[in-house]
Amino acid sequence: MKPIKILEVIRQGEIGGGESHVIDLIAGFNRNEIEPIAMAFTDGHMIETLRSMGIKCYVVHTKRAFDLNIRKKIKDIIQDEHIELIHAHGSRAASNMLWLSRCMKIPMVYTVHGWSFHQDQNFIIHQLRALSEKLICHYSKEVICVSDNNLQTGKKVFGLKKGTVIENGVNLKRFDYQHTESSIRKEFGIGENEFIIGFIGRITLQKSPIDFVKSIAFAHQKDKNIKGLLVGEGDMNEEVTDYIEKNNLKDCIYRSNFRTDVPQVLKAMDVFCLPSLWEGLSIALLEAMAMKKPLVVTPTDGTRELIKDQINGLIVDFNQPEKLAEAYLLYGENNELKQICSENALKLIQDRYDSQRVSDAVSDIYKKLKL
Repeated sequence: MKPIKILEVIRQGEIGGGESHVIDLIAGFNRNEIEPIAMAFTDGHMIETLRSMGIKCYVVHTKRAFDLNIRKKIKDIIQDEHIELIHAHGSRAASNMLWLSRCMKIPMVYTVHGWSFHQDQNFIIHQLRALSEKLICHYSKEVICVSDNNLQTGKKVFGLKKGTVIENGVNLKRFDYQHTESSIRKEFGIGENEFIIGFIGRITLQKSPIDFVKSIAFAHQKDKNIKGLLVGEGDMNEEVTDYIEKNNLKDCIYRSNFRTDVPQVLKAMDVFCLPSLWEGLSIALLEAMAMKKPLVVTPTDGTRELIKDQINGLIVDFNQPEKLAEAYLLYGENNELKQICSENALKLIQDRYDSQRVSDAVSDIYKKLKL
């Protein structure tokens, strides 16, 4: 029996949570059953990684949703590769695959990596985004939500009718805290006594990087050993740089663009912070948990399913940088709490969030749709 040919589609080819998910998902497929082909709307490290794994990849450049100009290119790819199923990761990918899926009669699976509507949008934008999500979900053969809260939000906001929860996972062979060696502190010139609060992610509104920077400033005022390590890039790069410079924070914040050695970067941190305004189920969070990091997080959809305050992390409300700072200080003063939270976080990941489980569950959906 020939393997099922799947087109795995995602917005960008750079590395982020969704992109790491796609890499691990594809890596876990049984190639005798599933033949994945990847497509992104920008080039980047994800594409390079997949190609190094022997995966055929396409890049069709666009920054727009529902872009009519790219449909012929994608249609030609689908026909040339004899694609049998489409798997769209995120709303941007799904919006550009929906019409082709319908007109070419190819079933589409949609994975929601966080809904495109969220609390900071004005009413009209929020309603339009919700309507768009409703349309995509209605015409998708299967809708995968990465957390139960993600699923419940869809039901509440636009009456989502169908949805399967497959929680994100992490590659525990790569994110192995016991066997990961790191020279990151030496590379950045981080002092032996410095207490490093880390942030890894896209520098975008969703991730609330200015709140992170402010929180480091508040904490550093009270304890000079507390400093931040901000890793990532995005459309708020300039705004974050300007804020750091105008507030004279260069001495307490280390910065880096995206890196591929994420386990080593995490190893160098004392605490991991995820101050996002919205998330499906953050891959960066799972990776930090796998590396046995104490966590300071905001209560986004997937995060509040995983993290219980003072049991396996500390939860702070949205847009509260002073409260984030207080959480860092609490860990610094209470080593027992720090140890309990990090150990419980690691145990939860080991028990439930191996990425191989995700690949197996998604493969079952593909096979069901081809019966």
